[in-house]
Amino acid sequence: MATQVIKKDGSKQPFDGEKLKRAIEGAAREAGLSEDRASQVAAEVSGIVLEKTSAQEEIATSEIQSMILNELDNVEPSVSAAWKAYKESKK
Repeated sequence: MATQVIKKDGSKQPFDGEKLKRAIEGAAREAGLSEDRASQVAAEVSGIVLEKTSAQEEIATSEIQSMILNELDNVEPSVSAAWKAYKESKK
């Protein structure tokens, strides 16, 4: 698993798999999924992303988000749409 995340501003922070999972769960709840389904989607998608980042020391947040969205498009497209809508509202 990657040990460092490179933020948009270039700063680094320790990789936190739980933070990743919480973000996915939040998007899943926003998309209207039940708590059980939100947890299931978060566990599945975060597991795949953690596996894909296992060979890297550092990874950019943009790369992590891209991986998450790609997996959500396959697993639960409504959550991907909620994530994208949230990102757009923050601009």
